[in-house]
Formats: sequence, C-alpha cells, structure tokens
Amino acid sequence: MLVLSYLGPFALIPFLMEKDDSEVQWHSKHGLVLLAAEIVFWLVLSIVGSFLAFLTCILYPFIALGLMALHVICIVKAVKGERLLIPGLSEFADKF
Repeated sequence: MLVLSYLGPFALIPFLMEKDDSEVQWHSKHGLVLLAAEIVFWLVLSIVGSFLAFLTCILYPFIALGLMALHVICIVKAVKGERLLIPGLSEFADKF
C-alpha cells in the first residue's frame, strides 16, 4: 500500500482502503497532494511553454526525470518506514 501511495491516482486505493493505518494514510495523503501539485505545475508549464516553446522543449525531459526521481525516493523512504518531508506540500498534506 505504501508503494501505491506515490503512483499518481493509485494513491486513492490506500487512502480509501487503509483507514486504520496512520502511516499508510500519511503517505497516501502526501502522494495525493504531490499529484495535485504536479498537475498544477504541468498546467502552469504548458501555459508558459506556449510562449517559450523552445525553452520548454529543452526543460521538459529534465523536469519529468526529476519528478520521477522524487517519486522513487518517496517510495524507497516509505518502504524503509521513513518520511520524506517536502516543504510546503507536507505541511499542506498534514492539514487533512
């Protein structure tokens, strides 16, 4: 369930199924907030990219690779029983 927490919309599965496990709940909330932040980020990037298409084409693969690495780091830390605190996003996820 911890791995599913950081696989995009699949984070809803542990969020809805594991109501009694606080650790799984924390990671699934964190994964959902991370997904929402990524969607907002990509929307903003696509708007900016419409004006700066060349720059966006160069940056897109590096940004995607960085976000994928962030998800892998979150999954590895979750499996080890640790938490990765992302400033701003983690505090927002803790409010729910």
